[in-house]
Formats: sequence, structure tokens, C-alpha cells
Amino acid sequence: MKISIITATLNSEKVLNDCLDSIATQKHNNIEHIIIDGASTDGTLNIIKKRKKQPKIIVSEKDNGIYDAMNKGIRYATGDIIGFLNSDDFYVNNNILSRVSDIFEE
Repeated sequence: MKISIITATLNSEKVLNDCLDSIATQKHNNIEHIIIDGASTDGTLNIIKKRKKQPKIIVSEKDNGIYDAMNKGIRYATGDIIGFLNSDDFYVNNNILSRVSDIFEE
């Protein structure tokens, strides 16, 4: 089961690594990570581009706030499940998305 995770960012360089790490280390192997960036002016995009396991989709352009960014992300999403993880948030362990997938499979 494919899971699309949408992350809205804007000048998130100080917090983004924890978010990206928590998605990259998930045991579920079918994750589509979509980052919608509101045209950050700090090092946010550099952090994303330096990652070995980059998000599948990265869009960086001016938007009308976090909900506009989330809606853009939904339009790009192709997963069976769509979730949101804000740029300053992270999953508490690497089984979260596997558990979500298992629940949906039931």
C-alpha cells in the first residue's frame, strides 16, 4: 500500500532534518514524500537537495499559506493513503507508517 506524506515548509532549515530523517527511516517501503515549499529564503532547499534519499516531489514557489501548500500536495499525491507531517514534526519510531498501512489493510 502506497503512502503519500505531504510536508509544507517555509524557512524550515533549523527543524527539517528531523522530519526528513523520520520519513527516510520508516520501515514501510512504499512512501511517496512530497515537499511543498513556500519559496524559502534560508537553507531549506539546500538541506533537501543534499539528502541521499530525496523526497519524490519537491515544489518551491510562493503560495497562500500552509493550507494552500497542503492542498497543492494533495493534488500531487498518488498514494492509497495521504498523510501530513509538518516540517517541524517527526515520527516517534520507524514503524509508524507500517502500522498505518496494516490498519488500512485490515
